[in-house]
Amino acid sequence: MIPTESRTSMLKVPGARLHYELRGSHPLLLVVAGGDGDARANAALADGLADRYTVLTYDRRGLSASTIDDPAQPITLATHAEDVHHLLAALTTEPARVYGSSIGALIALEHLARHPGQVRLLVAHEPPAVQVLPEAERAAADAAQREVEETFAAEGTFAALAKFLVVAGIDPADREEDVVLPRPSRERQANLEFFLTHDAPAVRRHRLDLDALRSAAGRVVPAVGVSSGPIMPYRCGVLLAAELGVPYAGFPGGHNGGVLRPKGFSARLREVLTSEKA
Repeated sequence: MIPTESRTSMLKVPGARLHYELRGSHPLLLVVAGGDGDARANAALADGLADRYTVLTYDRRGLSASTIDDPAQPITLATHAEDVHHLLAALTTEPARVYGSSIGALIALEHLARHPGQVRLLVAHEPPAVQVLPEAERAAADAAQREVEETFAAEGTFAALAKFLVVAGIDPADREEDVVLPRPSRERQANLEFFLTHDAPAVRRHRLDLDALRSAAGRVVPAVGVSSGPIMPYRCGVLLAAELGVPYAGFPGGHNGGVLRPKGFSARLREVLTSEKA
């Protein structure tokens, strides 16, 4: 996959400054990364779509080059959803296509519930929307997420990350041959710490407005990884589709397929985005 030149800029939003990158031309496609992913986390995926879309990636507030005015202010998924609103409002007057993964999918769903007029189609890949799970599964998911947070507090970032990979069912070996795993760095360490301190607890506390999403269900494609298996995020994707009364779509790889299998994933995403629904 040939890297595409990116154009970078900053946007002032309430309480923060957001770093964002644009690749390609034509209609806008926003990519909202999962985990501690920043604007570069989905660079290979964006390269695979830049001939058809203007692909927008960004650092969520608190990650990499996106700064926060007052670090003491709490951050919720509603905060992140409003950041998406401001990004789209600044860059297009047309409803945009959106792809979000994991926490990124949850943020994109929250944004759609709040600002449906800004979204043409949303592909929500394995959002950890635990509210759609049966009671026993919901309790188990909550306990597992709390264990990740407690491990972070007691043992540090990488011990917590190891537990998080198990909860999310992420297998780094399930990747395309030319995908190189990111090397440890101070920036990655800082991003992981921010994610585990602020964003992971925000995910656990968040509840979607399902009534608002049902009203916009014709613009939502819940998605799951074909190799994820019956893990919590996969189950959330399947059951969210049932809640909204829409089919779900299978994508290559597991929970982190967009990063680990960008060629196959971008091809599948292109199919979904150019379907009749889009």
